[in-house]
Amino acid sequence: MNALKRFKDCYFLYSFLRDPLAVGSLAVLVVLTVAAFAAPLIAPHNPYDPATIDIFDASTPPAWTPEGSEKFLLGTDAQGRDILSTMLYGMRVSLIIGFGATILQAFIGIIVGLSAGYFGRRLDALLMRLADVQLSFSTYMVAIFLGAVFQTAFGMANYETFAVPFLILVLGLAEWPQFARTVRASVMAEKKKEYVEAARVIGLGSRRIMWRHILPNTLTPVMVISTVQVANCIMGEAALSFIGLGMPITRPSLGSLIKAGFEFFLSGQWWITFFPGALLVLLIVAINLFGDWLRDFLNPKLYKG
Repeated sequence: MNALKRFKDCYFLYSFLRDPLAVGSLAVLVVLTVAAFAAPLIAPHNPYDPATIDIFDASTPPAWTPEGSEKFLLGTDAQGRDILSTMLYGMRVSLIIGFGATILQAFIGIIVGLSAGYFGRRLDALLMRLADVQLSFSTYMVAIFLGAVFQTAFGMANYETFAVPFLILVLGLAEWPQFARTVRASVMAEKKKEYVEAARVIGLGSRRIMWRHILPNTLTPVMVISTVQVANCIMGEAALSFIGLGMPITRPSLGSLIKAGFEFFLSGQWWITFFPGALLVLLIVAINLFGDWLRDFLNPKLYKG
């Protein structure tokens, strides 16, 4: 109860509730996330169950159009799958990839940045040059390379099963230098402070100083970058799926749904691409708006209260 009372009285909550944009963006993000992970419970149909899909329902317009059906509120795609259901299931896949890839990026970036910033010298030069090399390769190049290795090792038939962890690996390995550089800069500033010197004087080891004392004081920029990177990873998954390097059409994600309907967009079947695309934009905007508020709040030079 004391913890709850302290949270209610804290400046973070007070500032958050005073910003309608932050409240609105977080509310939208929470609603979308809950709807995505509750898809098996609230979705009208199961796009993974062939028994619920009828090819004769393919390309049915939204329910409010003259040719629409009440069974399919937002219409169906070219395979006869309900658009609303595939959007809910697809958003869940996109969020899993976005959060999973960001966690992998943060894990690699924190280890590299912490080691480079604390030990410095040759290790710092080696790790930062490695980060520079990584940044010279785009996400698409990493996806093409790892995709070729994966298909050679496991075969194309198994790609559908491992598509989600594959994309998490691709996006995680492609973007970790963003975290590494930020953590390194924070560590280099922290290690010169008196509490670090005091920890060395009393005989604490480097590992304990790094992980127990320096790291907690470098997590503020990591939190800000994480919100941005979740949005970037979701967009990255959508882009890779759109060019055929992401989720297969049989495993709906927001990116694969947009790709599936793009070829029919100009033929009048606009709803197949439009609704997943609009949901993707709404999700990305909500994450970015909340991330912008969090960045401003955690930076006293930017936050005006």
